[in-house]
Amino acid sequence: MGRRRKRRTHVPIDDEKVPRSFVIRSGVVGRTVSYLVRDVRKVMEPNTAVKLRERKTNKLKDFVSVAGHYGVTHFLIFSQTKVGTNLRVARTPRGPTLTFRINQYSTIKDILSLQTNPRSKGTEYKNPPLLVLNNFGDNTKHMKLMAAMFQNLFPPINVQTMKLGEAKRVLLLNYDSETDKIDFRHYYIGIKITGVNKSIKRIIQTEVPNLNRYNDISEYILREAHASESDIEDGPDSTIVIPQKLLNKNQRSEQRAVRLTEIGPRMTLQLTKIQNGFCDGSIIYHRFIKKTKEEEKQLEKLHNQKIKEKEKRRKEQEDNIKRKQEEKERIANNNRKMQRDLLKAKLAQQKEESQKEQFEENIEEEEDDDDNINDVELIGDDEELDSEEDDDNDEMEED
Repeated sequence: MGRRRKRRTHVPIDDEKVPRSFVIRSGVVGRTVSYLVRDVRKVMEPNTAVKLRERKTNKLKDFVSVAGHYGVTHFLIFSQTKVGTNLRVARTPRGPTLTFRINQYSTIKDILSLQTNPRSKGTEYKNPPLLVLNNFGDNTKHMKLMAAMFQNLFPPINVQTMKLGEAKRVLLLNYDSETDKIDFRHYYIGIKITGVNKSIKRIIQTEVPNLNRYNDISEYILREAHASESDIEDGPDSTIVIPQKLLNKNQRSEQRAVRLTEIGPRMTLQLTKIQNGFCDGSIIYHRFIKKTKEEEKQLEKLHNQKIKEKEKRRKEQEDNIKRKQEEKERIANNNRKMQRDLLKAKLAQQKEESQKEQFEENIEEEEDDDDNINDVELIGDDEELDSEEDDDNDEMEED
């Protein structure tokens, strides 16, 4: 029998529709603001760059240039001035940009230090949080735009298809109309058993207690039966019926209590202005400065003029770059031509020298051959003279 191969049958998530974000700091900020930036990245998990590292030399345009490649749709930019700490929430690539004043804030470390039994990090950051907007029903334009901006920071939720087991966190944004401020709260969603005391909860939740000090389990249950902070009866508003698919196979559907535990960070925000561009552009709304229609027209005219000047400078820069590139290519071509001419001249000179050397060698060889021929002729003449002298001597002896 062949081995069964496991195949992925779940519906893949459309990554193109999932909003992604960069949470960064701009300029020089304090240590606590750096901690706040790190904590807000946790809130935006998993669709954010958690391990993003900024350098002092980095500018906003450096992050914008790579945002399109990574599918980043939103920027959360923290900055600090002498007046206070600010947060800009910007939509790429054309805005709008919402600027908030952070009146108060607490980091995750501050929140956990106030809890008796702080909860350690688990798997709740594998899925994005649920977003709850409270008191954002105002019909003014800036309130509608602010609510839409917050909603688009996170993936949309389909109640019919979402898995309840993935709902581990909730982000609550509460607008106070009297103070015109927004309370930013981040909670963990916990589900606990209702109607039993703390000791029985431990046994049901498979947390086996230490029973060495007891003779019988009843002593443990009776001793722990006194009311405590976690044993207070939950009201009907805080209990829900958990479906069978969220429980273990041996557990039946029953009521459970939903507990929210704040995990931080915590912020108090106040909207100061809205711009129609990405960190620039004309001001749509300003909390402290009110302008007449004529002033708005004048500002819009100045803004359009700045845009035209910017386009003009950009075109001039492109022309200068093109001209310099052409000049550079022309110089490079001339240099290559000069190098080729020098190489040809050098090769011709080497060829001429080699031919000259060959010619001189040939002349030397011919001279050597002539000398050898003369030597041979002289040797032959000497031999003939010797033979004639011998003949004369012989004739004289005979006489």
